[in-house]
Amino acid sequence: MNLEVYIAGLGAITAIGNNVAQCLSAFKNEQAGMADITYLETVHRNKIPVAEVKLSNKELAAMTGVSSEISRTTLLSLIAAREALSDAAIADLSSFRTGFVSANTVGGMDKSEDFFIDFVADNSKGKLRNVFGHECGSVTEAVADQLGIKDYMTTISTACSSSANAIFYGARLIKNDILDVVIAGGTDALTKFTLNGFNTLMILDKDYCKPFDENRQGLNLGEGAGYVVLVSEKVARTLKKPLYCKLGGYNNSNDAYHQTASSPDGTGSYLAMKRALEKSGLKPSDIDYINLHGTGTSNNDSAEGTAVKRLFNPHYPPMSSTKSFTGHTLGASGGIEAVFSVLAIRHGIIYPNLRFETQMQEFPFAPEKRFLTGQTIDHVMSNSFGFGGNCTSLIFSRI
Repeated sequence: MNLEVYIAGLGAITAIGNNVAQCLSAFKNEQAGMADITYLETVHRNKIPVAEVKLSNKELAAMTGVSSEISRTTLLSLIAAREALSDAAIADLSSFRTGFVSANTVGGMDKSEDFFIDFVADNSKGKLRNVFGHECGSVTEAVADQLGIKDYMTTISTACSSSANAIFYGARLIKNDILDVVIAGGTDALTKFTLNGFNTLMILDKDYCKPFDENRQGLNLGEGAGYVVLVSEKVARTLKKPLYCKLGGYNNSNDAYHQTASSPDGTGSYLAMKRALEKSGLKPSDIDYINLHGTGTSNNDSAEGTAVKRLFNPHYPPMSSTKSFTGHTLGASGGIEAVFSVLAIRHGIIYPNLRFETQMQEFPFAPEKRFLTGQTIDHVMSNSFGFGGNCTSLIFSRI
C-alpha cells in the first residue's frame, strides 16, 4: 500500500528541557545541557561531563504519578510518550488500532546496578525488584500499560539507530494497514555500564563536545526520550489540530564494517541517505536541512562527512548536530532528533552546531554555527547511525 504517514504529535525530555517547548527555548538561547555529573553515582563524577536530564528519579516519578522504584529509562519514556500523545489530541484513541513502538539500549540497567551494589557485598542482600525490569522490553511494556495501549507493542534495540528504526517501523505498520496510530521513538538513561563502556573505547570528550570540528575529541553521553505520534490518512482526517508534516522517506542500511566503528568510506551512511531519498521521491537538492548524527568522535564525523560529500556534492544544505546540545542519547537519539527535525519544518528554523570552530580539512562544507529563523524548510533529513554499521536516515516533509 502507498498510504501517507503523518506526524500528529511530539514529545521529548532531554538535558535541555523537560518538554518540547523547553527544548525549543534552549535552542533559541543556545543553551547546552552538558554539565558535571549530578545524579549518576560514578567514580567519573567531576571528571567527565554528561548531558543529564535535570531531575532526580523522585522528581521524574512525581511528574508521572508512578513509583520512583521503576527504572529511570521507563520514567523518561513515559514523560515523553505522554506528551506526544497529548499533543496529538486524538479524540477517541480507543476507536483506532494503536501501537507503541519504543526503542532503548539499556533497559532497566540503572536499577540492576543499584541491586548489585548490595548483592556483591553480601549475596543475601539486594532488592530483587531492582532487576525485575532489566531487559529492554520491560520498559516498553511498562509504558504501554500506563498509556493504555493494548493493540500492538514491540521494542527495537539496534544501538544508536534504535529509535529512528522504531519510527520507520511504525510507519510501515500504518502503510500496511496493520495499525492506524503509532507512538514511536525511544528512550535511554545514563548508567555506569554505559559511561564505563564508552570511556573504555576512549571516545568520550573530557570537555564539551564539538561535532564536525577539525579538533573534535569525542562525544558527551546524554539521556532522554523522544516520541512522535504517527497517524494514517484516516486518522488525520478526524483531527482538529494541524498536522506537523509527513514521514516521506526512510531507510536502514548495514555495512557491518566493525562492531563499534563506522566504515571509513561511510558506506552504510551513504546507502541509508541515498535510499531514504529514493523512497521519498526527492533529490539531494530538495533537502533543506540535515540533522547530522554528528557524535563528535573522529571516526563517526569523518565517515558521515564522507557520505554527505558523496551524496550532496557540490551543493550542500545547511546541517548541524543537535548532540552539541543534548549529548549523545544513544537509543533515544533518533526519536529526540526526529522531534527536532519536525520542529525545524514547523517553525522554519535551523539549529546551531555549538562550539564549532575549525572546518574539517577533508570536507568543503561546515555545520551551521547560529540559530537561524525565518528559513524555508520543506524537507529535513535526520541521520542516526549505530554500532555494527546499523545506519538509518529519516526524511520529514512539509504537507
